[in-house]
This record gives sequence, C-alpha cells and structure tokens, in this order.
Amino acid sequence: MKIKDIQMALNSQFAEREEVVEGLVIAMIARQHALLIGPPGTGKSALVSDLTERITGANYFQWLLTRFSTPEELFGPVSLKELEQGVYKRNTAGKLPEAHTSFLDEIFKANSSILNALLTLINERMFYNDRAPAQVPLMSLIGSSNEYPEEGEGLEALFDRFLLRYEVDYIGEDQSFVSMLKDSTAIPADMSIDELFELQFFSDTVTIPDEVYDALSKIRRELMDEGIRPSDRRFKQILSVIRAKAVLAGRDYAELEDLMILKHSLWEKPEQRDKVAKIVRNHAQDAVKTRVEEIENEAADILKGLEQSNNSTDMAVESTKKLKILVSELKKLQKDSPNRPEVEQAIVLVRKSLNDIASQVLGV
Repeated sequence: MKIKDIQMALNSQFAEREEVVEGLVIAMIARQHALLIGPPGTGKSALVSDLTERITGANYFQWLLTRFSTPEELFGPVSLKELEQGVYKRNTAGKLPEAHTSFLDEIFKANSSILNALLTLINERMFYNDRAPAQVPLMSLIGSSNEYPEEGEGLEALFDRFLLRYEVDYIGEDQSFVSMLKDSTAIPADMSIDELFELQFFSDTVTIPDEVYDALSKIRRELMDEGIRPSDRRFKQILSVIRAKAVLAGRDYAELEDLMILKHSLWEKPEQRDKVAKIVRNHAQDAVKTRVEEIENEAADILKGLEQSNNSTDMAVESTKKLKILVSELKKLQKDSPNRPEVEQAIVLVRKSLNDIASQVLGV
C-alpha cells in the first residue's frame, strides 16, 4: 500500500517521530486536522512539507502567521477588477481556499480579522467570498505552534478544531540523534491525490464493531469521572480517525487496538494528557501489554531520577534495586503469558539499563 510506503519513508527520514507521522497520515485519510506543539527546530514544518509533497496533484498552501498577518496573505487579495463593479471578491488562486492540504505555522497568532474565516473554513470547509459561501477542497490542515494558547485569548474554538494533537520535542536518544545527523537522503515514496481519495472512500466503509462502541462509552464515562469532558461532536468525529487507522493497518474493520490513537485526541488541557492516555490504554489493549508499557515508563523514570542526581552512588544502588524488581515482575509476566515478544523486549531493555548503571556508575 503506497500510503504505508510513505509512512515508512518518513519514519526513516525523521527520527523519533513515528507517532506523529502516523497521526498525520491518518489525518489525511480521515480528512481531519492535526496540531503539532513543540519548540522551534524540531522539524515540524519539514515533516509536514515532506508528507504533502509526496501527494502528487494536491494543492498545498503553507504560511507563517504573525500578529500582523492580514487576510490577504491567507485568502488572497481583493480583485480590483471586481471592485470596480462594486463586488468585494478575493482572488483565491494559490491561497488557502484552493488548497487540498495546508500547513499554518504559529497558528495561534491568528488575529481576529483572520480567525472567523479560518474557523469556518476548517470546520465547514466553506469560504465566504463576496458573502457567497463556496465549498473548498481542503482535506487536512496541519497547524503548529511553539506553545499552547493561553486562556482568555479567545482561541479555544480554534484549538478545538484540531482532532489530533501531538507534542513534538527534540530527539532524545543519542543513537537517533546521530542517525539524524548522518542521514539526509530522502527515500522515494509517493501517491496521487486520486489514490488518496480512494483510501478516503474506503475508510468511510470500514465497519466498527459493537465492542469498539462499548469501549468508547466506557472511556467517555471514565474521562467524565476525571473531570475531562470531550464534546459529543468530538466523539462523533473520532470515528473517522478509528476507521482511518484500520485502513492504514490494511483492514476493513476496526479493532480495540485502533482506539490507542485517541490518547492524542480526547484531552482538553496539556495536564490531562497522561490521564487520558492511561484510560484509553486500559480499554484499547490487553492487560499484559498495558503493564509492560507501565514498567517501561517506570524504568525510564528511575533512570531519569538517577541522571538528575548526577549518577550518585547511593542513587545508583537504589535504582539498581528498583530495576531488579521490575525484571522480576517481567519474568513473572513472561511465565504467565508465554510467546509475548513485548515482554521479552522489555526484559532486554531493563537489563540493559541495569548493565549501563553498573558500568557507568558502579564501575562493575
């Protein structure tokens, strides 16, 4: 499948961006919008540009917004010829109203003169030109920002328009960083816009079984118990994302595992992300996989605490004890649930952490 080839090519080109790449590809299939939040220099615009360039035949519009951006920059200048006839109409050629895909950098700097038209265009795919509504071909708009919008700025509605939201940080692993420095060769992979249209049509036909609907209901209830209340409209929209994830996996039906992507959709504030991820994970994957991921996160926290202590000997000894307890739990999981590769991989990962501590801190 060509869309999978594009996904693999982008994963190879952009280190530690697998979830973001998947989210952007799914957004394209689902005809939904995505938001990337992260500091400058994390490759947000480069990733989106690379992805959109691989969709041949699609109109693409990219712009960097500032507080001083004008509607003409996004929607086109007023036609002087039309204005002479008393008609206030914009020339939209090459601008956002004629784009299939778009990337708006620093989108939360949109001022009030742009915001209302932008909201209508994103949500309803309509652009009012000379007070006449016109359908736009926009499939997916990707927004990015260096920071979240502050409360009271009137940007809540714009933030809500993005069904998928991802935090993009600097590369963490040394090996990934070195690979990024060495590799600059783009892997060829593309598809036509007509082929993307076919995937979108196929996505609309994907079957969602009752167990997935039941899991969504339980997720919604648990989120409400935590004071997190995504709108009914948002839950309705995420069905398109679930279907698109199934299509990307080569299926014509959804599975519980497809719900994992909702951890990037159902939170309203950054501090809710971890709670949402945990609730979604509990309903989207089996207990063994959930516990393995929790253990891996615990191991990462232990190593982070050791690093913050400047690798003190006392903390190294304490960290070693904790990691050995995690290994013991993983071995028990392995015994109770044989033939689970994720358990074996976690054991290897935690043991490697133990060896690293021993060699770097304890000198063993």
